[in-house]
Amino acid sequence: MSFETLLDLQDIRMNFGAIEALRGISFTVGKGEVVALLGDNGAGKSTLVKIISGGLKPTAGRMMFEGNERAFASPAEAKAEGIETVYQDLSLCTNVDVVGNFFMGREIVKKYFGIPVLQEKEMEKVVADAMAHAGTRIPSLRTNVEYLSGGQRQAIELNRFAHWGGKLVLLDEPFAALGVEQTRRGLDMIKRIAAQGIGVIIITHIMTQAFQVADRIVVIRQGKVAGDVAAKKTSPDEVVRMITGESMIGTAQETRPNGP
Repeated sequence: MSFETLLDLQDIRMNFGAIEALRGISFTVGKGEVVALLGDNGAGKSTLVKIISGGLKPTAGRMMFEGNERAFASPAEAKAEGIETVYQDLSLCTNVDVVGNFFMGREIVKKYFGIPVLQEKEMEKVVADAMAHAGTRIPSLRTNVEYLSGGQRQAIELNRFAHWGGKLVLLDEPFAALGVEQTRRGLDMIKRIAAQGIGVIIITHIMTQAFQVADRIVVIRQGKVAGDVAAKKTSPDEVVRMITGESMIGTAQETRPNGP
């Protein structure tokens, strides 16, 4: 399956003083494509996510988003353009109910005799429809988020992102604290998000999760792309070899000098 390019990273480099965290990262993410970003600790995955989401400015390289070169000055600027980062601890207000979190900053208000009145029923219907469309079950939308499971909280954040016109979502170890069933539902949710034409980058250390949900796997090793291959055309063993440096697929081999 071919995907229309949404994000195009071209020779992204990031230096922290004398340390080269990223040494020329290049790959694309298509609309509706799920890309699993894999690599050992310290490989540069989180640094790359921060660059894409506006948290860091790269030392060099170009980032094309929807065909235009972009350099977001802040996460808020990236978010305004449809790029969202979902971390393990999420960004929900736990002492607010589901509807309140879904409409945070976007509340529907109508004025009656000049007095603004929150349209609670209308907002609740919008959330109920969004949750039903995504197959997410929450007993009461008026329940405070603090009483919901980790999987339900993730579903709220992803549904909210999709509903408000999100284009690219970055998931950084989203299932690390979830059980087996919650993780399964989360992976299903990612597939539904992608089916709406939204690009997805998921960072995970769990190989089975990557192969369950990803269209393509990109491996980063020591700040460089060590593999970029369709998930159906590789295997967990081959990906492990990319991570450890025993194999490089879909990218240029590193040139090493002869001798000891």
